[in-house]
Amino acid sequence: MYALVFPAIDPVAVELGPIAIRWYALAYVAGILLAWRYMIVLAKRPPRRVTVRDIEDFVVWATLGVILGGRLGYVLFYKPGYFLEHPGEIVAMWQGGMSFHGGLCGVVVASLAFAYARKINWLALGDLIAAAVPIGLFLGRLANFVNGELYGRTTTAAWGMVFPGAGALPRHPSQIYESLLEGLILFIILSLLIYRGCALERPGLISGAFMTGYAIARSFVEFFREPDAHLGFLTIGATMGQILSIPLLVAGLYLIYNARRR
Repeated sequence: MYALVFPAIDPVAVELGPIAIRWYALAYVAGILLAWRYMIVLAKRPPRRVTVRDIEDFVVWATLGVILGGRLGYVLFYKPGYFLEHPGEIVAMWQGGMSFHGGLCGVVVASLAFAYARKINWLALGDLIAAAVPIGLFLGRLANFVNGELYGRTTTAAWGMVFPGAGALPRHPSQIYESLLEGLILFIILSLLIYRGCALERPGLISGAFMTGYAIARSFVEFFREPDAHLGFLTIGATMGQILSIPLLVAGLYLIYNARRR
């Protein structure tokens, strides 16, 4: 059986004595910075409901929302029993364990609080955030690939890859699938809606399109991704990622409907 060789990339990008900077951490930093700059570009376009100053101030709120929400989401959605017995490890984020759906909830809460404090349109702010999120998803999934984690199910496809610690059989590089679908392709679709469809003039439309697109892409990739070992398959053979994507899909479709109706 032929299989691609996993590129042995050191997860640690830079090591200075006891300090180790990982590619995963750099992906988070680069994703936040690039998303912030892209939001500033979009804020300068009509209808300009959110100012550049608002975006510059919001980046700290968004960072806290991503980190705290992502970690709490992982604790509550994926390993509640384990962390109930080991509460001290909740803060040990350097050991891994982040949830996108939890991070999204964290950003939603942060944006609601920020919009209320600044008295700006929450949906307009959410549209700018949603348009930029695929940048971070693209980089984050590539970092998952470098770490050799979140790999796919076994396959006989020509592009199957043997991942370290996942046995001798080739598997789908599902991290690459996700980086392309949830990251690159979703970013292109949202950009076309903004630059060709003037979607920012309808608050909530880009947010709804992002939620809907992500839910569909994530649910599709879950058919190729190996489910978490401690969870396995859940109701009717679905994975946790697919179940968590259902309310996201419903919310996204509602936002699209509401924005188009207005």
